Amino acid sequence: MTTIIPSPLRYPERMKILIVDDESPARERLKDLILDIGGGYELLEAGNGLEALRLAEEAQPDIVLLDIRMPVMDGLEAAHHMALLSSPPAVLFTTAYEEHALSAFDANAVDYLLKPIRAERLKTALERARVVRRAELDDIKTEGTLAATRSHISAVHQGKLRLIPVRDIRYLHADQKYVTVYWPDQEALIDESLKAIEDEFGDLFLRIHRNALVSVAHIEALEKDEEGNYEIVLRDAPRNLTVSRRHTRAVRDKLKELTRPKS
Repeated sequence: MTTIIPSPLRYPERMKILIVDDESPARERLKDLILDIGGGYELLEAGNGLEALRLAEEAQPDIVLLDIRMPVMDGLEAAHHMALLSSPPAVLFTTAYEEHALSAFDANAVDYLLKPIRAERLKTALERARVVRRAELDDIKTEGTLAATRSHISAVHQGKLRLIPVRDIRYLHADQKYVTVYWPDQEALIDESLKAIEDEFGDLFLRIHRNALVSVAHIEALEKDEEGNYEIVLRDAPRNLTVSRRHTRAVRDKLKELTRPKS
């Protein structure tokens, strides 16, 4: 959805703003506020973070007004992926969170607009909108209050953003400074460390080697190879993965825990 607001000469012509909110009335209110402010903006709309990412890559907006709580993909995750775009937009978060829950934003100087949003506050925020770095978003996640596990991991392939559903990932493998994600019949290099993935996703992935994490949900068996080394068998994976001696006990304990009958 696109709306054009006429441009006074003092503003850059046709600056693009992407409004992202799962509630249509909230999007309409922001459009009305921007119309009152004036400023030569072309307005785009999306109802969740996944739609917003597609639009951000295609239309290359200058500013994104991004709600935090949304279905499908929330605002924090969408912003994390947007930071990988070749021309990342400036991001302003919009939220109905209580003010005390937003200390992580204040600490990292990430701008946000508390609902109900006022015209003067919006005008000021638009004037100083800036690109939010991934490191700042990671710091917000570590605060816990607003943390939400991502539904996708992002990679850049031939200049295009590629989203990998976490539920489809079989394993991740590190080779020197590169980490490769594997899922059925596909793979991609990502700009994240195994440690960061392990910390963020907790029990979803299991460390089996200093250079490998496997998806707990797709483990089929723990077997020994011809040389007596343990290896993990994964569903729909191209190969079995060796478990290092250092991690063998932890892996066996984890698998026992997963197969133990629930009382």
